[in-house]
Amino acid sequence: MEAGFPTQTRADRAGAPTRPVPAPPAPLRFAEAARRLGAAARAAGLVVPAFRTPPRRPGDARTIRRLPGGAVVSVRVRARPASEVVADMIDGVVAANGLRGPAAERVRALLAGAMGFGDCAPSVDRAPARVA
Repeated sequence: MEAGFPTQTRADRAGAPTRPVPAPPAPLRFAEAARRLGAAARAAGLVVPAFRTPPRRPGDARTIRRLPGGAVVSVRVRARPASEVVADMIDGVVAANGLRGPAAERVRALLAGAMGFGDCAPSVDRAPARVA
């Protein structure tokens, strides 16, 4: 399993070696990532956007909608590595808070660390997100 999602193991009986448990489905991993990112963003005093999957616009990997009640970050999960999905979610938090420059980089590093990527955000080739 990739960084950002917990690894699970199970023992058959006391003292028996552990064996890997199949990874939970992508929507459950997405929900767990959203909870972890939300908690880290709240702890940093940031506004937490709503997360959903997939984006309404077919073909887009991620979008952000700004609504009166807050932003909604939509990320495509299917057929994408977890690191790309999490990177898009992190970028959604940064965009929802209107961060740029050094402040944005600090928040990216903080959120990437909260997701288990160490002190740097996952490296992903970035295409601009569509804003509605």
